[in-house]
Amino acid sequence: MKVVVIGCTHAGTAAVKNILKQNKDVEVVVFERNNNVSFLSCGIALYVGGVVKDVNGLFYSNPEELASLGAKVNMEHDVLSIDYDNKKVTVKNLNTEETFTESFDKLVLATGSWPIVPNIEGIRSKNVLLSKNFNQANEIIAKSKDAKKIVVVGAGYIGVELAEAFEMNGKEVVLVDGETRIMPKYLDPEFTELAENQFTKHGIKLALGQKVKGFKTNGDIATHIITDKEAFEADLIIMCIGFRPNASLYQGQLDTTPNGAIIVNEYMQTSNKDVYACGDCVNVYYNPTDEYRYIPLATNAVRMGALVGLNILENKIKYQGTQGTSGIKIYDLSIASTGLTEGVAKAAGINYGVVTVKDHNRPEFMPTFDDVMLKLTFDKDTRRVLGGQILSTYDLTDKMNILSIVIQNKMTVEELAFSDFFFQPYFNKPWNLLNIAALEAIHIK
Repeated sequence: MKVVVIGCTHAGTAAVKNILKQNKDVEVVVFERNNNVSFLSCGIALYVGGVVKDVNGLFYSNPEELASLGAKVNMEHDVLSIDYDNKKVTVKNLNTEETFTESFDKLVLATGSWPIVPNIEGIRSKNVLLSKNFNQANEIIAKSKDAKKIVVVGAGYIGVELAEAFEMNGKEVVLVDGETRIMPKYLDPEFTELAENQFTKHGIKLALGQKVKGFKTNGDIATHIITDKEAFEADLIIMCIGFRPNASLYQGQLDTTPNGAIIVNEYMQTSNKDVYACGDCVNVYYNPTDEYRYIPLATNAVRMGALVGLNILENKIKYQGTQGTSGIKIYDLSIASTGLTEGVAKAAGINYGVVTVKDHNRPEFMPTFDDVMLKLTFDKDTRRVLGGQILSTYDLTDKMNILSIVIQNKMTVEELAFSDFFFQPYFNKPWNLLNIAALEAIHIK
């Protein structure tokens, strides 16, 4: 059997490895338009900021490794079209300009996503850059060296991490977003306020609640970015306002949602039984609300890719869904979240309850201890845990991984309150912070 894999970042890499681990007799052919695989785009800010010294550390695989497993890896090859009925792909070699076709028995779509680029005059200027892949990271680093004033548009995870990295490199930074808070999808106001204070304390200007209207240009260089409220001088502008699925190869051929993401079943199979899909081109099942959502995260992509590899010969392992669990470090603050925030629960019309715990990470009789704030969101009707957030100068982010499993398994606050966690004064308190929050939630009806 021949399996063609289109795209080889996170999902594609995981699919290839697991296909070949399961069955060495399967012929795997990979087409990737870039010259690298498995780039950890979440490390771009660390690379830009100089925290990561060896760029090779941002790759966890390479074409040579995949080839050693038995895959035929075609780098810098762009798939132009797919004939789903006759099971053929048309491919262009970007180096030789040669075009050819390749047949398949099964197809894996891991086409990923691409940054949203609004149709604004001046946005194609040479100093207006995107932040997604390795080549873009290198371009950002090269052009930021001589830039004194940098504007980052988009205050999601990528935007805030880049803003911090540029400031730490001695740049004058403005962070622009149409929302009134940074990272509003992941955190409630009491958390984002503390994070925003870190930015302003370090001299970053927060231009929140401002929508970009255009650019003032001098030839092919943008000199200013114009919002509906202000204008900011800039030597370099980074656009990171979100992502959308790369849908050109399957739009109109497979079942998709309105945003262009592929609809898959619990085995990652599309509406065509011989076509599987994984990664940022796919909608994922979101456990907190029992619905499908578009959540482009590398963690989701790797899991989906691995499942494709395990199911390609026979559907046997089901996707368990996601909670959208994520974490970030902003200066001295370690922050993480999972599931629904209070704001999202309210917008969804859920009869929710919340508990906010402000405590310390370990007993006060210890020589040192750190402040921590933890918030729990739950459904008052079903008592199910729906989400949580945590912030501290001490790294307690792994508690959100625990809470993610709680949500995935549809546990109630009563069950979480009496879940078994160890106690040792060096590490925690007699009642775990998750226990404490759930115990308080029991009394909220």
